[in-house]
Amino acid sequence: MSPKFRASVTIYENSGGGIGGLCFAVALSRFPNVRVDVYEAAAQFKEIGAGVMIWAKTWRILQLLDLDKEASKIAHAPPSSAPGKKNPYSSSRKKVITRVRRSDQPTEGIRFLLAEMPYGCIRFHRAEFLDIFIRRLPEGVAHFHKRVVSYKQETPNGPIQMYFDDQSTAICDVLVGCDGIKSMVRAEMFRGLAEKTGQNEYLEVIEPIFSGTIAYRGLIPVHDMPTYTDGKPHRTIQSPMMYCGKNKHVVSYSISQGSVVNVVTFASDPSKEGTSYEGQWVTEVSQQELLDCYSPWEPEVESMLKCIHSPTRWAIHQLKPLPTYVDGRVALLGDAAHAMTPHQGAGAGQAIEDAYVLSELLGSHLTTLDTLVEALKVYEDVRKPVASHVLLGSQNAGRLYEFNGPPADHYPALAECISKQWDWMWASTPEKDVEHALSLLQAKLNDSQTL
Repeated sequence: MSPKFRASVTIYENSGGGIGGLCFAVALSRFPNVRVDVYEAAAQFKEIGAGVMIWAKTWRILQLLDLDKEASKIAHAPPSSAPGKKNPYSSSRKKVITRVRRSDQPTEGIRFLLAEMPYGCIRFHRAEFLDIFIRRLPEGVAHFHKRVVSYKQETPNGPIQMYFDDQSTAICDVLVGCDGIKSMVRAEMFRGLAEKTGQNEYLEVIEPIFSGTIAYRGLIPVHDMPTYTDGKPHRTIQSPMMYCGKNKHVVSYSISQGSVVNVVTFASDPSKEGTSYEGQWVTEVSQQELLDCYSPWEPEVESMLKCIHSPTRWAIHQLKPLPTYVDGRVALLGDAAHAMTPHQGAGAGQAIEDAYVLSELLGSHLTTLDTLVEALKVYEDVRKPVASHVLLGSQNAGRLYEFNGPPADHYPALAECISKQWDWMWASTPEKDVEHALSLLQAKLNDSQTL
C-alpha cells in the first residue's frame, strides 16, 4: 500500500460547497491510503441555484461510486436501466432530451428539432443532488468556518502550507482547489507561475470573463403551471423545452421528481462577450423586467413566465481555457479549472469527471508521496483537453440557440449542429478514462526510472 498522505479538498465558496469538491471528497474517501480534509468557509454545506442536469456518462460515475440508488430517489427521469460497462450508450435506449422551437413571435412557435440521447437528460434539484454527497462524507472530514486566504508551496514536490482567515494554518501533501469560478487557489497558482516564468498569459486567465449573457431564473410548482386552451398540461411538464429567439432563449424542465418546473431564460449581447461586468452577478428583479425581456414571444412562453413572481437575474461568467490545472502538488478541479456557460448542461458533469479521474489516480498503488507530482500531471493530461473542449462547446451552443453563428436560422442545418454538439460525450467511458490515466502514470514512472 502507498505511504499515507493527506489530500485537502479546499472548498470555500460563500454558497457553502460545490458538487465537484464534495464528489471528489466522497470518491477519495474510498481509499484507506488517503486522508481527506474538506475546508469550507461557510457554517454548513448548502447550494444555491435550482436545477442541475447530468447525462449518461455522469450517471455511470454515480454507479461506480455506489450513489445511483440514492440519486434515483430524487431524480426526475432517472434511467430505467442504467448504463453498464459493456454497452453504456446503447442507441436503443434513447430518450427525448429537449424539444427545440422558434418562439420569438406572438403567434405559435415552430418546432425544428426533437433532440434525443441515450438515457436522456437526468434532472435534479441542485440542493437535493448536493445532499447525496454530503450524506456520504465520512465523519470528521469537513471543517467549517475555514476560509483559505493563501497557501505556500516551498518546493514542487513538497508539502503545502495553508493559511486561513482566522489566523490558523494547516499542512497538506496535496491541495485541490474546488473553490469555484472566483477561485483563490487559481489566482495564487497563476500569480506564482507568472512570477516564476515571466509569462503574462497566466495573469490573463485568472479572472472570469462576462459571457455577454444575462439569465433570469425561477421555479414554478407544477400545479401552478398554465394549461393550453384545450385544457392540456403545459408540454414542459413532460419534456424539457428549448425556446429559441434572436439573441435570447428559454430553457424549462421539471425537477424534484416532477413536482417543480425549473425555468432559466437567457438574453445575450454578443458585443459584450469577454468584457468586464459592472454590478452584482446575482440580484432579485421584478417580474415585469422578465416579462418585458420576452415580449412578444409565443403564448406558451409568456404564460409560463407570468408564473415566476420573484425572478433572479444572473450575469453569466466563464473562464478562458486555462494553460494548466496543476502546479507541483496543487491542482484545480471543477469550476475553478473550467467554469463554463450552462448551455450544454455540462458543468456539474465535467466536475464529477474531474473528481472521479483524480480520485482514482490518487488512490492508485502507483501513487506515493514521491510520485504525487506525476499523478497530478496525468490528471491534467487526461482532463484538461476534454474540459476545455466542452467549455468552448458550451459557449458555441448558446450562440446556436440564439441564431448567432453558422448556420443562423436555417433550421435543417441548425438542427444537425445542435444534435452533434454532444458528440464529445460518447468518445469514452469513465472506466476507459481511468484506464488511460493509469497507463499514462505507469509510463511516466517507467520513463523516470530509466533516466
